Amino acid sequence: MKRYTLLFCIALIAIMSGACSHSGGRLVDYVNPFVGTDAHGHTFPGATAPFGMVQLSPDTRVDTWDGCSGYHYSDSVILGFSHTHLSGTGCLDYGDVLMMPVMEYNADTLNRLLYQSEFSHQNEKAAPGYYKVLLDRWNVLVRLAAGDRCGMHVYDYKSLNGRNPKIIIDLEHRDELLDSQIEFDGNNTVYGSRRSKSWNEDQMLYFYIQFSQPVENFKPFGKNGALVVFSDDLTQIISKVGISSVSVENAKANMESEIAPDNFDFNALLNTTQEKWEKFLSKIDVRGNGHESKEKLRTFYTALYHTAIAPNIYSDVDGRYRGMDKQIHKSEDFDRYTVFSLWDTFRSLHPLFTIIERERTLDFIKSFMSIYDEGGKLPIWELAGYETNCMIGYNAMPVIADALVKGIDDFDVAKILDQMVASSNKDEFGIRYYRQRYVVPAEKEHESVSKTLEYAFDDWCIAVVADYLYKKTAEPKYLAIYEEYMKYSASYVNVFDPSTGCMRPVVSGAWFKPFDPREVNNHYTEANSWQYSFFAPQDITGHIALLGGENAYCDKIDSLFAASSKTKGRTQVDITGLIGQYAHGNEPSHHIAYLYTYAGRPWRTYEMVREILETQYTDKPDGLCGNDDCGQMSAWYVLSAIGIYPVTPGSEDFVLTSPLFTHN
Repeated sequence: MKRYTLLFCIALIAIMSGACSHSGGRLVDYVNPFVGTDAHGHTFPGATAPFGMVQLSPDTRVDTWDGCSGYHYSDSVILGFSHTHLSGTGCLDYGDVLMMPVMEYNADTLNRLLYQSEFSHQNEKAAPGYYKVLLDRWNVLVRLAAGDRCGMHVYDYKSLNGRNPKIIIDLEHRDELLDSQIEFDGNNTVYGSRRSKSWNEDQMLYFYIQFSQPVENFKPFGKNGALVVFSDDLTQIISKVGISSVSVENAKANMESEIAPDNFDFNALLNTTQEKWEKFLSKIDVRGNGHESKEKLRTFYTALYHTAIAPNIYSDVDGRYRGMDKQIHKSEDFDRYTVFSLWDTFRSLHPLFTIIERERTLDFIKSFMSIYDEGGKLPIWELAGYETNCMIGYNAMPVIADALVKGIDDFDVAKILDQMVASSNKDEFGIRYYRQRYVVPAEKEHESVSKTLEYAFDDWCIAVVADYLYKKTAEPKYLAIYEEYMKYSASYVNVFDPSTGCMRPVVSGAWFKPFDPREVNNHYTEANSWQYSFFAPQDITGHIALLGGENAYCDKIDSLFAASSKTKGRTQVDITGLIGQYAHGNEPSHHIAYLYTYAGRPWRTYEMVREILETQYTDKPDGLCGNDDCGQMSAWYVLSAIGIYPVTPGSEDFVLTSPLFTHN
C-alpha cells in the first residue's frame, strides 16, 4: 500500500522545489484568473492579494446561481467594480461598495441601467493582484490592484469631449441594504458604512475612499450612494480604498498601512502584491515535459492561485475585528480570518495548508477558537462574523485534528477539545437523535445518511485530539472522551446496507423503500447514495470488510465509475463532472479514486486520478467542472498533480500516486 506520512510529503515537495525551471519566467505569468469564471466554477477574475481582505473585481450580474461571485464569463455588461467577492461558493453575498466611472449621469436616484457599460473580453486582462478592462459605453480604461486590506482604481477617460469625469459610488448594489452612511470631507475623500443582509444576515462594512484629485461636486443619493464629479480638464482619476468591519478610522488605517498618505503609485501596490503572489506560488515548483507543458503549468498554477483566495484576513492592522457577537474584539497573537467553507475545504484545502501554510493554519485554528468564544460553537460555514449554518457536519474537527497530528500544536489543545465536544453536542441538525441512536433517523431529519456519515467521521477526529491529550497527560478524562467518540465513529455501519453495499436511509428502524442509489433525494447532501457510499475515511479497513474484502471493494468502486451518468429524482445543480456516478464537481466524491490503493490496486488509483486530472480541469474560463468551493476543487488538483492525497484528514497518511509533471 503506497501510503506515506506528512514528513515524506514535505520532503517530496522540497525536492520538487529544488528541481524547478521556468526559463527565467515568473510563476504569476502562468496564472489565468479567468479559469472558473465560465460554466459553474463561480470564481472571479479581479484583483486580490493572497488571503486578502479585499477582492476588487468587476460585477456582471447580481443574482442567479451562476452569479455567486458577481461575475460570469458569458456576460457582456459590467455593472461596476466592488471590493468584496466570494470565490467558488454556491450562495450569493458580498459585492460591497461598488464604484463605476461614467461620463454622464443625470438621474436623482441610483440606477445601474444608467451607469453600466458593455465590454469585450478582447479588451480585458487579469493577473494575480491585477485586472484591466475597457468600458465601451464610456470609453474608460479601468485598471485595478489590491493589497491585503486595500484596493486601487485607475480610470483613464479617453474621450471627455468637454465633459466632466465622474464616478458612481453605489451602496445599494446587490445585497439588501439595512443601513448606510456616506460622507464627503470637502476635498478628495469620501467615507462611510454599509450594513447589509444576504447570506450573512447582518454584515457591517466601513470604507474610506481617497481620490488623486480634488472633487469638484459631490452629489449624494440620500445615504445610499453618490455621484462624484471632477474637473473637466482631468483625464485620469486614481482612487485608494480601505475597508474594515470595525470603523471608518480603521478602514483609513488599513489603507495607509499599505499606501502612504498622498501616494497614488498604482504600480508600487501592484508590484508588492505580485511579489506576495510569486512567493506563495513558489512554495510548490513543478515543470512539465513536452508541448503540453505550458497548458499544464497554467492549469496547475491557476489552481494553486485559487487555493489562496480564501480564507480571508478579517482583523485590521491593529488586530481589531467585529466578532460573532457583533462586538469589537482584538486578536493579540494571531490574525483573525473569515470565510470558512469547511464542509468543502477540510478534504483537500486545509490538508494542503498543513504543508505549505503552516503558520497561517495556526491562525485558522485560533480563529476557530475565537469564533467559539464569541458565538458558542466552532464554525460550520462562517462568513464575516456570522454563522450561516450552511452544509452539514461539524467540520472544524478534521481541520483541527489534521493540524495537530501534523505538528501544528502551538495552541491550547485542552481548551479546543472542550470546544469540540461542546459543539458536537448542540441540539441541532439531528445531533440529538444521533447521540441517542448512533444514527440519524430519516423520519426525524433530512439528509440523514450524509449527516450520520459525516458526524461519525467528525467524531473520530475528536477522538484523535482526545488521544493526543491522553498520551501527553495520562488524564483519565481524555481517555474517556477518546473511547466515547471512537464508539460514535463506528456509526457509519448503521447506514450500511449489506444487501446493496450502499449507504441507505433508516426510517423507524428499517431500510427506506423504494431505494435506488442513483436517486438524488432529501436523504443525501448534494449527492446520491452512489456518491456517499464510500465515505468512511476513519475506518477504510472496516468498510472494505463490510463489502466482502479487497476484490469486492474494488469491484464496487469500478461499478461507480462504470455506471450510467444519469441520475434520478430531483435536479441537483452541484452534481457535475460525472464519470459514471462519480461526481467530481462536488466534494463527497473527491477521495474515492484513491481508495483503490487501500485495497491493493494502486494502478487503478493512478488510472482514475489521471483521467480526472486530464478531463475535469483546463486552463480555460470553463476549466472547472463545478464550484471551486473556496479553493477545494483547486486544492484537489494541486495535490493530485504532485502525486499525493489526504484521504483521511486527521491522520498522518497521504496516498501516493504518479505525479502529473515530469523532470528532464
